[in-house]
Amino acid sequence: MSDKAIDPTHAPLYPIREVSRLTGVNSVTLRAWERRYGLIRPQRTPKGHRLYAQHDITRIELILQWLNRGVPVSQVHDLLDQPESVELPVAEAGDWANQREQLILAVETLDLTRLEALYNQAMALYPMSTCLRELWHPAILQLEERWNDQLGAALQRRMLEAFLRTRIGTRLYHANLASHGPQLLIAPLSEESGALWPLLFTLMATDANYRVLLLDMPLASGELSLAVNRLRLSALVLASGQAERSDLIRRQLPRLADQLSVPLCLTGPITRIRASELANSGVELLSDDPVQSVSRLRPLLSQ
Repeated sequence: MSDKAIDPTHAPLYPIREVSRLTGVNSVTLRAWERRYGLIRPQRTPKGHRLYAQHDITRIELILQWLNRGVPVSQVHDLLDQPESVELPVAEAGDWANQREQLILAVETLDLTRLEALYNQAMALYPMSTCLRELWHPAILQLEERWNDQLGAALQRRMLEAFLRTRIGTRLYHANLASHGPQLLIAPLSEESGALWPLLFTLMATDANYRVLLLDMPLASGELSLAVNRLRLSALVLASGQAERSDLIRRQLPRLADQLSVPLCLTGPITRIRASELANSGVELLSDDPVQSVSRLRPLLSQ
């Protein structure tokens, strides 16, 4: 797009296709929310193209939260304008077991609509640490146990990874804009590691005010060393939910830890599986729990 809108605050403005990517709401729906319901009011370029400010994106996320609580779209406008008068529903004590069952069922049946509703509801009502500790971490542990030799396991895993990558990508983008904390690079330990554990750690790290560069694929040791120097990283965090190859654990990781000027950390179930072999190796073992992992990371950065 060649049009440029004049914004006296110099705040960034986003075209509709970018807002759709960031929020997960398609452009047709965004236009309907504007024209039919007056929920959002984007700016316009001289040629009539829509441009959305950060407050528009925040408003879209609030709209999604209300819709996922069952509020009809026709009633959302009043809730947005008077949020202080609306009491948020509180889940019953002990309801986490039921939510975990629903999440696991949504993944196993590939029910993306239900999965999104569960995600948005938990994130809207509870702190990130609670969502991870009570819902996502135990649910993914249960799913990984069920995925052993199960038909359709690869499809379920990839679907869940894609779902979380999209939602976390939006959160990560905005968190990095606002954060001035230490910068981390988070990546899967190997091609077989999968993306779930790096994604869970990223959720908690952004909530703890870290700036995060999240990679979908692993990098060779030389590339990781280069990244530490060029990007001025405070730590390198690799994640895995499995045992990994013995040569990677016993030789490559300790050698890389000796070469780096910042902590080389592991998170995910590998920290439990390979704890004895990595003791005194120079590799920092965080936890298989993303909340504990982030908690244990901070003291390492102050050393």
